[in-house]
Amino acid sequence: MREEKYEDQIEGRNAVIELLESGKDINKIFITKGEKHGSIHKIIAMAKENRVIIVEKERKQMEEMAQTPNYQGVIAMVPPFEYCEVEDILQEAKAKEEDPFVLLLDGIEDPHNLGSIIRTAETAGVHGIIIPKRRAAMVNSTVNKVSAGAVQHMKVARVTNISDTIETLKKEGLWICGTDINTSTYYYDQDLTGAIGIVIGNEGNGISQKVKKNCDFLVKIPMKGKITSLNASVSTGIVVYEAVKQRMK
Repeated sequence: MREEKYEDQIEGRNAVIELLESGKDINKIFITKGEKHGSIHKIIAMAKENRVIIVEKERKQMEEMAQTPNYQGVIAMVPPFEYCEVEDILQEAKAKEEDPFVLLLDGIEDPHNLGSIIRTAETAGVHGIIIPKRRAAMVNSTVNKVSAGAVQHMKVARVTNISDTIETLKKEGLWICGTDINTSTYYYDQDLTGAIGIVIGNEGNGISQKVKKNCDFLVKIPMKGKITSLNASVSTGIVVYEAVKQRMK
């Protein structure tokens, strides 16, 4: 029987500041003893204002606790990350009176990529991200840190089956755009306005065949060099910001 998880860790100064500003529950903040310079002052002041317990620990103890190599002398303990439902993402768009703008990640395994994608999505105004429950990265301390705290402001849903979720989104009026190097349409030639879901595939294998068949259309990024693939988070940024550009016209 798997042990139930009662706490998550958020590490790094920017991520913890974003957490404090978000108003979400924080169980406790640990800081390295003697680490009082720079933005640590701000974290301590904000924690006191929000009545969050601060505990000072020796550097060695902090290093043993840390789940990332560069935790910057601060670790916040929080309730486990609350994933939302797909319906909550659509409701977010409705509340903002905007066409739904959704990202679907088909098997992103690297938490650094997931964190970068969440950061890009949040800055671009994406209403939510959908990830599979199995064989994919989930929100953890690394994702929190790499996203620079953006995960505190982003709705993330975990689903059993991405293909089934695509069908659900289609029924809600979304067009589904997949990314695939073998298609003929460049991302900037495709209409990305209106209610849309953009699918980003696995770092090594791309989008699965089943998911690819369920997409309404596929786009690719031109490759001029000898390397024929981009990092998943970079690809996401390119396509997502093309959609932002088109949606602003």
